[in-house]
Amino acid sequence: MMKNLILWLVIALVLFSVFQNFSDTSPRNELSYSEFVADVQSGRVAQVRTDADVIYGIRNDNTSFKVVRPNIPDAKLIDDLLDKKVVVTGTEFARPSIWEQLLVASFPILIVIAVFIFFMRQMQGGAGGKGGPMSFGKSKAKLLGEDQIKTTFVDVAGVDEAKEEVQELVDYLKDPSRFQRLGGRIPRGVLMSGPPGTGKTLLAKAIAGEAKVPFFSISGSDFVEMFVGVGASRVRDMFDQAKKQAPCIIFIDEIDAVGRHRGGGHGGGNDEREQTLNQLLVEMDGFEGSEGIIVIAATNRPDVLDKALLRPGRFDRQVFVGLPDIRGREQILKVHMRKVPLDEAVVASVIARGTPGFSGADLANLVNEAALFAARSNKRLVGVEEFERARDKIMMGAERKSMVMNEKEKENTAYHEAGHAIVGCLVPEHDPVHKVSIIPRGGALGVTQYLPEEDTYSYSKRGLESRLCTLFGGRIAEELTLGLEGVTTGASNDIERATQMARNMVTKWGLSESLGPLHYGEDESGIPGAGNQQYSSETSKKIDAEVRAIVDACYGRAKDLLVENRDILEAMKDALMEYETIDSEQVADLMARRKVRPPRDWGDGGFDGNSSSSDGEAKDPKDAPIVGGPAEER
Repeated sequence: MMKNLILWLVIALVLFSVFQNFSDTSPRNELSYSEFVADVQSGRVAQVRTDADVIYGIRNDNTSFKVVRPNIPDAKLIDDLLDKKVVVTGTEFARPSIWEQLLVASFPILIVIAVFIFFMRQMQGGAGGKGGPMSFGKSKAKLLGEDQIKTTFVDVAGVDEAKEEVQELVDYLKDPSRFQRLGGRIPRGVLMSGPPGTGKTLLAKAIAGEAKVPFFSISGSDFVEMFVGVGASRVRDMFDQAKKQAPCIIFIDEIDAVGRHRGGGHGGGNDEREQTLNQLLVEMDGFEGSEGIIVIAATNRPDVLDKALLRPGRFDRQVFVGLPDIRGREQILKVHMRKVPLDEAVVASVIARGTPGFSGADLANLVNEAALFAARSNKRLVGVEEFERARDKIMMGAERKSMVMNEKEKENTAYHEAGHAIVGCLVPEHDPVHKVSIIPRGGALGVTQYLPEEDTYSYSKRGLESRLCTLFGGRIAEELTLGLEGVTTGASNDIERATQMARNMVTKWGLSESLGPLHYGEDESGIPGAGNQQYSSETSKKIDAEVRAIVDACYGRAKDLLVENRDILEAMKDALMEYETIDSEQVADLMARRKVRPPRDWGDGGFDGNSSSSDGEAKDPKDAPIVGGPAEER
């Protein structure tokens, strides 16, 4: 865009200079021809200069004038001028220079060429050559020079093992001879896998920042177009550019968009994806390690990638970037807290204990939301209260303060959430209850938040059955207080999750005595056309019966607990109607049948005791369910 602007400025300056040469801008008093003749005959004219069309003159009083010569011959004028002793001079015919003649003659051609160049550059996508209809085969990779990358390993926290895995890439890019003289070959490709938000892209950029090498960044979806062959052309162009910048790093984000299993394509889109993958495989085989090009790819689904992509010689090394543990979360929080003015009561290690299951992106969002809460309250420092409110917003959703519930709906919600909380407190191996609220948040009328005391990576059958009991606690509380005819639809999400958990216990986790430790799931290879059921219809009936038996047993167990503690259910309902939100200390008072203490002062801190959290199944490293994730919703 800047180059086009400079081109048009040059053209404008040339035009201005041309017209400046052909114009006379000196101020003159223009006379009619008859007035000029009268002045000459009266002797008021001292000097004239003539050319073909115009007469310029000076009077005796030193005033100048200009006269346009009429297209009528006047042979007498020269006699009158000589008689009155007027100094008469002529003007030599101005012949333009050869350069001016060439400029004037070629000016229209230059304009046409400039317009042509402008439209061609627009068709090619501007100065970068990307995005236009003539740039199908050009790579869309963004190049960051070594001086543009400010990210280093100091900015990446919570993934110490992953940093150790990629440290030798930095050493190789800095000093390749150190490895080559011992016959070693650096991996050509590194595949980073792990849950979303764990810092895979940040880690790849930090490698380039540490090594001080150029960094090409592109998404897997940028290769695939509707036209067959375009993606393969872009792959070739990307590697051609990388070879010119070597040593460098090519980072392909979401590589599963182009690197899925081959063999299931039945249309142009799939054929295009497979050709792109084939070209990527060829290119990764085609360059030597000595060229200094390292391909780093990131994905959340390594299980769907083609096996040829993962073999040695292509992506030699796979680095798992998992969810951070408590120490990693503390380090990540310290990185993000550098830019935030904190109150003295805020301690990163305490907040880290209260956020198990959070990814790096979640922790960054936590700090940002806390800062926003402090700004809305016109505070100069971000305190514990803001972090507590930020965690509740992230895990349970924003408060819907504009939503008005009548007393009957509010009371029913209080019974429902109290049922969840009471069962959660009484069953074994269950996460402690942290907070119960009947304030609408997100899509829920109320929430019950369970917080594990420490990071959990596996779950026992006893613990899973306890979570099933807790899921049914809300519906059972409605049944006890409203009767079967008064049960509402608020437990729909609880029923759905409980059913799925019970089915997983039978078909995936081998926790059914009658069906044994066998996998009864579907083919999840990711190949189009796969996904067929892997067991007989008779086995399917047995699975349904076993799932029903587990659900009925847990439902009956939860009902017995609530019937035995009906007085606590009523007391917790009354506390929720009065305070709308009760914390773990108030829940402990209710379970001990003591008088409920007033709500806790924020000055005491919000991340104490069992203050830790989990954000649902998607954040669990072992894909084991955590009942309700952060909250039970109705």
